[in-house]
Amino acid sequence: MSGVTAALSLLGVAALAVAGVYGVATVLRVSAAAVSAVPFGSGLEPVEHAVSRFHVRWYTVTMLFLAFDMEMIFMYPWTLVISAMGPSAVIEMFVFLAVLLAGVVHAWREGALRWT
Repeated sequence: MSGVTAALSLLGVAALAVAGVYGVATVLRVSAAAVSAVPFGSGLEPVEHAVSRFHVRWYTVTMLFLAFDMEMIFMYPWTLVISAMGPSAVIEMFVFLAVLLAGVVHAWREGALRWT
């Protein structure tokens, strides 16, 4: 079997698989009409537009989350290689944590940790 024949056979099998999935979906669907219900979140009716603006305070909360998220992403691999890298790895991690701490202090000063 040549390469072209194999490629065409694979393309035919893929086309049959796609046609089969569409056929099963057509047979199993409840209705062909579009759904007229309003989208909802957690069973509640929406009270504002989906692309409405967020309060500016949420951007600070997002930055705080990213600071802690990045800390965990970089600390796990660091724990695996710290013994091979030596004291320089410890110093670099404390510098990294100092930068993140500066971000947390800034968020605290801006009031991101105040929930009332």
